[in-house]
Formats: sequence, structure tokens, C-alpha cells
Amino acid sequence: MNETTYTLAELDRETRMGGAGKETADREIRRIDLSDFDRRRAEITEELWAAAIDIGFFQLVNHGIEQPLVDRAFADARHFFALPEDVKGRHRLMKGRNAGWESMTQVRPSVKTPDQKESYQVTRPHMAGLWPDDVLPDFRAQTLAFEARCREVAMRVLSCFAERLGFERDFFGRAHDLASDSHQSTLRMLHYFAIPEDAELDPNVWRAAAHTDFDCLTLLFQRDGEGGLQVCPGREAEAQEWTPVVPAADVITCNIGDMLMRWSDDRLPSNFHRVKSPGPDDDRGARYSIAYFAQADRNVVIEGPERRYPSITAGDYIQQRIAANFAR
Repeated sequence: MNETTYTLAELDRETRMGGAGKETADREIRRIDLSDFDRRRAEITEELWAAAIDIGFFQLVNHGIEQPLVDRAFADARHFFALPEDVKGRHRLMKGRNAGWESMTQVRPSVKTPDQKESYQVTRPHMAGLWPDDVLPDFRAQTLAFEARCREVAMRVLSCFAERLGFERDFFGRAHDLASDSHQSTLRMLHYFAIPEDAELDPNVWRAAAHTDFDCLTLLFQRDGEGGLQVCPGREAEAQEWTPVVPAADVITCNIGDMLMRWSDDRLPSNFHRVKSPGPDDDRGARYSIAYFAQADRNVVIEGPERRYPSITAGDYIQQRIAANFAR
């Protein structure tokens, strides 16, 4: 299978996911306790693997990131998004580098309308000139400290998947090197816009339309009461059956991305998810979340244990997925 066929096949799945579908609470989003990790590694590995191959989504509790640190990251995000548009515009997203601020620019193939949000991306090698140091002097240090803690959790989870796939325990840790110039993992602060009470609700507009993630593993932090995330795994994608993921401030919601699905020779599924817009009876207030996308350094070669797909560098893989999106 050549690369164009692979990427476009993935995208073709996404273009079919634009409908409203129906909501179901029948599927459980499993919670996995990471406490006493070293002693319980084998048990935790089996729980992670079972949840991942079943739905591709799971939630982590006792994950090791202290709640005050999470709360401070959300406060920093709110402070940044509250800045005037012209100030945020000085730190605008750098095309091809996934760093900086953007607003209403992400158009999903599933609906072809912009996601109703703004975001600020941190990708370490590409941040020159993109930090709001002049107006938020503590923002840079606090954000980088939080991002480093996210990486620790992500690498702990990925080390479990590495062993199940037959790789060395630190295989993915070496592939996500914070000190590398080719590092491309990203921390993304997200602000979904409030909807005025008198505004008409458009069923074709989404806070984030249906998609899969390009990365290996996503860590998502949410706030109590700020819901909307839904997942549609496996066969349910054809039936458009969406399961809500209840937000909680003290858990991390994780999902497998396209990159790890390929690296696992499709054993670990990257499944569709979306953030629905408020319905007639829902709270129309703003929604904030923070996502950490663990994606391998650009020069790392992706090759599964069974070599189901041709070898490709992580940098080329991401660029092909992006290019395929724009081609549609």
C-alpha cells in the first residue's frame, strides 16, 4: 500500500463523519489508576491495552500531575485568550510548524466549516517570537513546566504499549526527545467560544467536528461541567453512534492517534471524536480544554513490528496527513 493510498483512505473515513448521528451511553470510557505505577506496571499495562484495543479512549486517574498545576495551566490559558485580538495576533500560528495562536482556521473534512474555537500551540523548537512575555511574564515558564509533566505521563503510558508491541520499554521515550531540534510534540490550549443566548443554533456548526488525531497519544484535560466531547469507535462509526465523555477536572482523557495506529500495525485503533456545540437545553458558555499531543520527532522512522506499512519518518507522515486534508 503506497503512502497516498494510506492517507487518503484515512481521510475518506473522515469525510463520512459529518452527520449528527445519535448519542448513546451504552459504551464505558474506562478509568485506569496509575498509582504505584512501578509495582503495578504489569496490571496497568493490561488495563491500558484492553481499553485501547476496545475503544481507543480511556481516562487516567492518580496520574501524578498535581491538581494545582493543572488549575494554573487553565488559568494561564484563560489569561492568554482574554488578551486583545491584536496582541494575540502578534503570536500568530506559524504555518507548517504548529506553534502560535490561531482562531477559526481549522476546517475539518467531515463538515467543511471552521471549528468554533481559538487555540495556542506550544511546539518547543518553533517558539521563537511566539511567547507573550511582554504581557504575561510567567506564562512561558509555567506552560513549559506543565508540558514537561504531560510528556512524563504520556511516555509512561506509551512505555506500556511499547512492551506489548515487542519494543523496548523506552522505545517511545527515545522517539519523543524534548531536547531534539526535530521534536514535534505539541501542547495546545483551547478556547471554544460562548454562544449568545439569542443566537440561532446551526446544526452544521461544531465546536470541533469529527476527526481523528494525527499523533501517537493525546492527553486531554477538561473542566467539570464543560462537556461536549463525544467518541465514535469501531463499527459505531458506520452507525454514527456517539458516546459522551463526561469531563472531570481530576482525570486525563486519552486517545490513540493515527501515528500509533500505524506503528502498531493497526492493533491500536485511532477512533473518531468531536466536540458538539450546545443544544437548545445546554449551557452556552465558553469551554476550555488543554491537549497534549505526543507525536514522534520528525526524523524518527515509523515501522510496525509486522511491517504492514512502508517505513516513513514521523515528519513526512504528519506532512502527508496535513496535505491530504488540504487536498480535500
